[in-house]
Amino acid sequence: MAKRITVDPITRIEGHLRIDVEVEGGKIVNAWSSAQMWRGIEIILQGKDPRDAWAFTQRICGVCTTVHALASVRAVENALGLEVPLNAQYVRNIILAAHALQDHIVHFYHLSALDWVDVVSALKADPKKTAALAQALSPWPGNSVTRFKEVQDKLKAFVESGQLGPFENGYWGHPAMKLPPEANLMAVSHYLEALEYQYKINQVVAIFGGKSPHIQTVVVGGVALAINPENEATLNMERILWAQKLFKEVKKFVHEVYLIDAIAIGALYADWLRYGAGVTNYLAVPDMPLDTKGETFDLPGGTIFGKELKNVKAITSFNDPYFRDNVAECVAHSWYQGDWTKHPFEEDTIPQYTDFKPEGKYSWAKAPRFKGEPMQVGPLAQVLVGYALGHELTKKWVDHALGKLSKISGQDVSVGVLQSTPGRHLARAIRAAMLAELGPKHLDLLLKNIAKGDLTIFNSPRFPKGIIKGFGFHEAPRGTLSHWVVIEDGRIANYQCVVPSTWNASPRDDKGQLGPYEASLIDNPVAEPERPLEVLRTVHSFDPCIACAVHVLNPRKEEIVRVKAL
Repeated sequence: MAKRITVDPITRIEGHLRIDVEVEGGKIVNAWSSAQMWRGIEIILQGKDPRDAWAFTQRICGVCTTVHALASVRAVENALGLEVPLNAQYVRNIILAAHALQDHIVHFYHLSALDWVDVVSALKADPKKTAALAQALSPWPGNSVTRFKEVQDKLKAFVESGQLGPFENGYWGHPAMKLPPEANLMAVSHYLEALEYQYKINQVVAIFGGKSPHIQTVVVGGVALAINPENEATLNMERILWAQKLFKEVKKFVHEVYLIDAIAIGALYADWLRYGAGVTNYLAVPDMPLDTKGETFDLPGGTIFGKELKNVKAITSFNDPYFRDNVAECVAHSWYQGDWTKHPFEEDTIPQYTDFKPEGKYSWAKAPRFKGEPMQVGPLAQVLVGYALGHELTKKWVDHALGKLSKISGQDVSVGVLQSTPGRHLARAIRAAMLAELGPKHLDLLLKNIAKGDLTIFNSPRFPKGIIKGFGFHEAPRGTLSHWVVIEDGRIANYQCVVPSTWNASPRDDKGQLGPYEASLIDNPVAEPERPLEVLRTVHSFDPCIACAVHVLNPRKEEIVRVKAL
């Protein structure tokens, strides 16, 4: 008989997410993904000036801030047919790269690594053997006996004080934990170093965005960031050189630590490479535009249906009708009025809560579909689409990563292994490796354009009478994000955000098709229903971001999370 497990909330994510699974014979046989918060931004925006939407939509989340600003201004620019100056495109792209690098580093180390790393086990490690292991994998200067001994002593002090800090409440000693003590100590050391490097790259976001989170420099028509190489109050050479230095330092960390650790997790948990694929339709959009119209890009986009890379179809521009015409959302199992499936331009957002009903409505997330199909979005989608399209930078880093994975695991692996729980982590690290190259590239492009005497940053928008519609997309850290706006007489008549975690956290649709979280959990093993670590592993691999800046804190140590195994 199947045992029902409810994990509510899923922690180490953004917002409130509930996952229900049924376990039978030691594996998951059914699953439900329920977003437990209501956003409501779409209703707030009705009647507002379209030029202000980017500032409101950033407040959807305290982490995914820059991404909503970018998608919002692109939607309004698309409605107006407004081109964006090259300098503004480069500044936006630099912000994009820096924000995504910070996000990817934080996700791997601080939000998901502890699903694979047994911190307490690191106390048993030999620092010399740890250094030998780490140095065999990477030339990173931090992989020294001295460093690992210092980390182990710090960890021991945590344990002896009874205050494990961020390492408290882990599933230490769980039978699904398989890393040797030395690998655990290496990972804990890199976890601590990652705190420094995510901070470094976030400074680049602040340099070009004015602040972080909630950047201030992105506006409809360009950027509000004056450029003058000789003026202290503007974007000048001092700030640009500072950003170059930060990119260089973070690039080294990403290539020599983050990517290597993601490969090592995949190799040392090779049995998990067959779990977690779920929905094998993929959607990614092109980004980092190289022109004023959004027709050439440094990151590719497209779709793949039915797992087969040969089925790839490219999305080629900010105006591509293939994307525009094929997105819809269904509310058959979502807490909104009706049971419709509609294009975003035609949607409404009228809440109607009915409690959790597995066969009825059970989530605040709508169910986005592309050509009627559920789609997985995120770094895995972008990497697979890029690889299938022959994108040079994607192929370079995928082949590099798979070569190392084959060597460490002792078995030849192909690109198909990325369609798994650890594969999503590796794809995210591959994307970070790409962005660590593309960020500095676009900084150089900006410098070269300034050197030509071009200081233009803004084209003024003009709103006509009557109704116009626009959509803007962005390949955010968690995947394809799109904003859809209907503007009437210069005011917002309708606004819809179709966000990455809505695609991935999607409930069932009117055809009964499971969303990506739900489908990815089917057939996953569960060793101990009362400690469902395996559920967290797969859900965390998507990097869920459900709502805005929700944190769980209880200094009295009262119960804040309950896992029910019935």
